[in-house]
Amino acid sequence: MALSNLLRRLDLTTLQLFLSIYEEGTLTRAAAREAIAVSAASKRLLELEQAIGVTLFVRKARGMDLTPAGETLLTHARRMLLSVEKIGLELAEHAQGVRGYVRMVANLSAIVEFLPEDLRAFIQLHEQVKLDLEERPSGSVVKGVEDSWADIGICSGDVDTRDLHSELYRRDQLVLVMRDDHPLAHRSRVEFAETLDSDHVGLHADSSINTRTHLASHAAGRSLKMPIHVPGFDAVCRMAQVGMGLGVIPYDVYLAIGRPLGLVSVALDDDWAQRELKIVVRDVKGLSPVTQALFDHLRTAEARAVQPNK
Repeated sequence: MALSNLLRRLDLTTLQLFLSIYEEGTLTRAAAREAIAVSAASKRLLELEQAIGVTLFVRKARGMDLTPAGETLLTHARRMLLSVEKIGLELAEHAQGVRGYVRMVANLSAIVEFLPEDLRAFIQLHEQVKLDLEERPSGSVVKGVEDSWADIGICSGDVDTRDLHSELYRRDQLVLVMRDDHPLAHRSRVEFAETLDSDHVGLHADSSINTRTHLASHAAGRSLKMPIHVPGFDAVCRMAQVGMGLGVIPYDVYLAIGRPLGLVSVALDDDWAQRELKIVVRDVKGLSPVTQALFDHLRTAEARAVQPNK
């Protein structure tokens, strides 16, 4: 297929119509959503299929389903339309005097432990930059950067980053948190296997901490007693505060949330309790200047924390 012909047929209006047909399920509803006549929508779709030489939808009595070729185009169409949306957002920020816009996605640990101070320091150096930060599990962080709806991601060091470029962001230490009247509260260190007689407060199923604790209990030949799962570290600490069970959280989170609630922390004497967080991008050479500046700032954060005066 000639590139010039493909460029003419894959215009943004047609791609948006294609996406609407998929999401609405029928040509009639898609045409109404895009405020065009059904005949015009049908003509656009037919011309697109003729131009690229494949059928994109299977027409059925009750709607339209994607063909394998349509599924391929759907992936690219979403990515292109997201890029256009991002262009609009960034240009709007420039019009308002903001000189850069970076969309970030990070796991919960990074957002609670390190990013507040690291991003504050960055904004102090780049006052006209706007950051958009969203919390996702580590696996979704990787997908977000892969699919280009995020410029930079922070994820657990043990997640598969596939073809993304990754570098160390930070290191942390997982600890147990509990009430001061818990039988383990007087210990300075404890192996996780020793905690399996107690109830635990679990994080959501997609969290890397949840994965690590279940793997550790399996290795010990035991099952975790976990009567409740909660969405975040603040909820883990509150549940531990009322005696619902032990929590496993990063030590810096304990300092910020657990200690003010009167909880006690006990170090975990297991190798898996030492963690790394990684920063991921699609292509370092393809980063915008402001995204490159933030990437450089974050990938040197651990060194600055270890040697704060240098």
